[in-house]
Amino acid sequence: MKLEQKINNVKNILKDKKVAIGFSGGADSTLIAYLSSKVAKDTLAITINNHLFPSNFVEHTQKTTKSFGIKHEIIDINFYEDEYFLSNDKKRCFTCRSLMYDEIINLAEKRGFDFICDGNNISDLVIDRPGILITYEKEFKTPLIEAKLTSKEIHEYLNKNNIPYSRSTTCLATRIPTNTRTTKEKINKISYCEDYIHTNTNCEIVKVRDFEELSIVEVDNINEILNEDKFKQINDELKQQGYKKVALNLAEIDDDEYIDIDYNEGSFSYQLPFTINIENTEKQLNNTNTKNMKINENGLITGNNFKNYENALNAFMEILPKIRRNI
Repeated sequence: MKLEQKINNVKNILKDKKVAIGFSGGADSTLIAYLSSKVAKDTLAITINNHLFPSNFVEHTQKTTKSFGIKHEIIDINFYEDEYFLSNDKKRCFTCRSLMYDEIINLAEKRGFDFICDGNNISDLVIDRPGILITYEKEFKTPLIEAKLTSKEIHEYLNKNNIPYSRSTTCLATRIPTNTRTTKEKINKISYCEDYIHTNTNCEIVKVRDFEELSIVEVDNINEILNEDKFKQINDELKQQGYKKVALNLAEIDDDEYIDIDYNEGSFSYQLPFTINIENTEKQLNNTNTKNMKINENGLITGNNFKNYENALNAFMEILPKIRRNI
């Protein structure tokens, strides 16, 4: 299906509705907010400020929603007061999203908005992001998933139409390894280091992973750092902030995520990066036609007897939103 048709499908989903959006200002929520501003009866963007997002996060959401001419409200939640969240176990993203989505639902319903959605897209479903289970549990609508839009396609549309969005909206707590306590001091250090690299390079995406005395820097443009003087400058500054060693991840960050299945002579396979709860998945599949596909507990999805690659890919995308993973 062509990109414009997918965009039209999203418009049809949003048309004439009172749409409330969990809004971060990233590519996905920006696309929904933009399209909703064109076709919905009314639009409310709801931003959660949990004090764990990159600098200027709130200011960017305010600027974007103002340019779209839509309502915008900010909910302040101090996650530093939540002891369970700070313990930072493997369910941290699940916990975080649960807390935020409850607040979004309460505000949206209070304001009279009955179509509550988030910006998850179809390529999010093949990445290890357990928070998607909260989207299902809280019954958020997912227009981008319904339209089968990938991150790559969303970026293509936004760039083509000169719609500005932030490429840095991920929670800073994700920079800290699980089962290592999240503290305000660590978050402040990570935020400072990322801001420093942003300011002194042309990188749009910067992540500084905190491993106590070791920091690992990830960026979308390594050449911006590999210059000997620039690398030394960044290395010295991060060591000044308390890291004894500073490493650079040689794999550049690429947020143009898409789905590419292994296809050969009518058959396909795809290995998901998580295990699947077969019982819950079967409940979701219900009457969905999966007779020529097999879903394995280890995350391997296979299929056969497809006419071509596109038919196989479409069938795979049809079942993705119905898969329930383990966490």
